[in-house]
Amino acid sequence: MQSADNAGGQSGASLSKSTVLVEFDAGIAWVTLNRPEKRNAMSPTLNREMLEVLEELETDSRCGVVVLTGAGESFTAGMDLKEYFRETDNASAAVKLRVRRAAGEWQWRKLRHFAKPTIAMVNGWCFGGAFTPLVSCDLAIAADEATFGLSEINWGIIPAGNVTKAVSEAMLPRAALYYIMTGETFGGQTARETGLVNESVPLAQLRARTRALAMTLLGKNPTVLRQAKNAFKRVGSMDWDLSEDYIGAKAEQTAAQDPEKGRQKGLTQFLDEKSIRPGLEGYKRGD
Repeated sequence: MQSADNAGGQSGASLSKSTVLVEFDAGIAWVTLNRPEKRNAMSPTLNREMLEVLEELETDSRCGVVVLTGAGESFTAGMDLKEYFRETDNASAAVKLRVRRAAGEWQWRKLRHFAKPTIAMVNGWCFGGAFTPLVSCDLAIAADEATFGLSEINWGIIPAGNVTKAVSEAMLPRAALYYIMTGETFGGQTARETGLVNESVPLAQLRARTRALAMTLLGKNPTVLRQAKNAFKRVGSMDWDLSEDYIGAKAEQTAAQDPEKGRQKGLTQFLDEKSIRPGLEGYKRGD
């Protein structure tokens, strides 16, 4: 793997933090939640550092696609019950607000509309609060051996922090309610069947498959890719008339902002040069 020190871009600066590792590989930023001894449970420190990392990656030329994963045998076991909840129970309202805000800022506000494509690579345990960043990523690949669980019911709480919202958008409704109400666990293939992830593959193939998907995304026009994914996420709450207006304006904005002039190239290569089949292949970006 190409290290941060020799990947080019911003003077080879490392973006790794005490609880988050960042590695660069041919345009892919592998972002790893790094608390394996705690199953990568999300503490206030991790939440703050993840927000910092994502803000830096948005403008880092070494990063074209973000892959989010976890160290060791876990993606993340969710929120750190001790550090995130118990240790802040008696804190001031201002401290609680700051802690809660940092979690929400990176787990969905920043991640859902991130300027670059994002892929969740679920390598192991994925519980509770983990569902929010998982669903907030554009795409998700899981290991067959991964273990998912909405176990909040077993702790006498409900799936909060927008976990319930996340699963309501991604999973089949009956499946989501079943796992919310029973607290039972499920594996990667069930996650795929219920819509929570795009694919589930054997753990031994997980990184290679995720890397291949990331490389596919890196081959697309980045301006169009960003606009297309964000338009999709916005129109879900709109009626058809508003959606038509919004997407029309977004299409015009995309064409105006695209330095590659992808629309013009695609039409020229298809209609005039007869050199591409757009239903089967992308336009030739280097032409």
